Amino acid sequence: MENLLSVLCGILTPALLLLAGVWFGVRLRFFYFQHPIRFLKTLRASVSHSGTSPLAALTMALAGTLGVGNIAGVATAIVAGGPGAVLWMLVGALAAMSVKYAEVFLAVRWRRCRTENGKTAYFGGAMYYIRDGLGSRGSRTAICLGGIFALLCAANALLTGNIVQVHAAASCMPIPPILFGILFAIPAIAASTGGTHRVSTLTLYLIPTLSVVYIGLSLLLLAANRERIPSVLCRIWEEAWALRPAAGGALGFGVSRAVRFGITRGIFSNEAGCGTSPTAHAAADTPSAHHQGCLGIFEVFADTVLLCTVTALVILLYVDGEGLDGIRLSLAAFTQLSGEIGGPWLASLSDILLRISIVLFAFATVVCQSCYGVEALRYFLPGPAAKRIYLTLSAGAILIGSVISPGAMWQIADLVISLMTCLNVVCLLVLGRRERWGE
Repeated sequence: MENLLSVLCGILTPALLLLAGVWFGVRLRFFYFQHPIRFLKTLRASVSHSGTSPLAALTMALAGTLGVGNIAGVATAIVAGGPGAVLWMLVGALAAMSVKYAEVFLAVRWRRCRTENGKTAYFGGAMYYIRDGLGSRGSRTAICLGGIFALLCAANALLTGNIVQVHAAASCMPIPPILFGILFAIPAIAASTGGTHRVSTLTLYLIPTLSVVYIGLSLLLLAANRERIPSVLCRIWEEAWALRPAAGGALGFGVSRAVRFGITRGIFSNEAGCGTSPTAHAAADTPSAHHQGCLGIFEVFADTVLLCTVTALVILLYVDGEGLDGIRLSLAAFTQLSGEIGGPWLASLSDILLRISIVLFAFATVVCQSCYGVEALRYFLPGPAAKRIYLTLSAGAILIGSVISPGAMWQIADLVISLMTCLNVVCLLVLGRRERWGE
């Protein structure tokens, strides 16, 4: 298992993503870099007042990618590969932007619609553009590949979208884990029963608020230590070209999406190439596939370039982190730096805010991933049975996640997300040769 994971998660999947990122970037002529003003105008496209708006779909997708991994996974990347890992995370994110655009574009291009509660709603995702885009309708190979991806997507939603998130959140709260799991499961399942529209409405308010609070606290700490930032940036640049940090950077780009206690690998912070967030984007009442694809690019920027970078800088300003990893290192860094500029009261406030943010980020991820899991099962079961089955499994996964110890479960999660990423990216490359990209 270890050998398989080291090849699949540590070499094949990152290499395939970087290759696809360059290929799609060339096909798209890197328009988001060449024409930044036009790109920003596209982001400001009008938001629909009915159904699921493009902005709501974006925040829902961000809920699935922004999680405890942005707070703790970056710490794991730095511990594994040194400060230079941060640069390689950013390089990977820049390459991933074009992959995210491609999968979101195709999700909108090949989506379908159905009637829910008397209203027409869009739905789609990677399994649908794999099934309908790769071959003619009814093609057995395309249907089979779409089914394999749907199974992997449902499994990933339960593993990384439920168990990993809840385990990390429970570990930072001062109450019995099983009690935390019960208290967490009740509102999470209740929110998930409302489907895509209710979840997107919830994340439309929750994600921006959480992001502003977290980024504001990070910028406060960085501003108070601004004279030390140049030396930190120099460390990142110098160590990025050493063998160990370079290897750790590839690992870091993988681990910044999810928290592990122990060996962590194979989870990509912004989910570019995984094929999960296109499920959220496909539900948007958007002007065009191109417009929603541009929001996908912004999703990568917000997740990795913005949140992961400020987290990394705060952690690297902390000098007493020997022996710490994951959430414990992030909590210690924020608490100590807050105490240095504001005394014990600010350190306590920072600690409380960060712990609450971790729980709420985890909550947003769980309810978002529930939509992904339900949609994946609907590939096989079009009726309401898919939602009942998944939410029952999700409730069990939340309780398991609150009490489970790290171990083989994380290896299985790494294997699942790497397999679905490889399948999705290969299908993207095949579809990309005959697709007309852009407006």
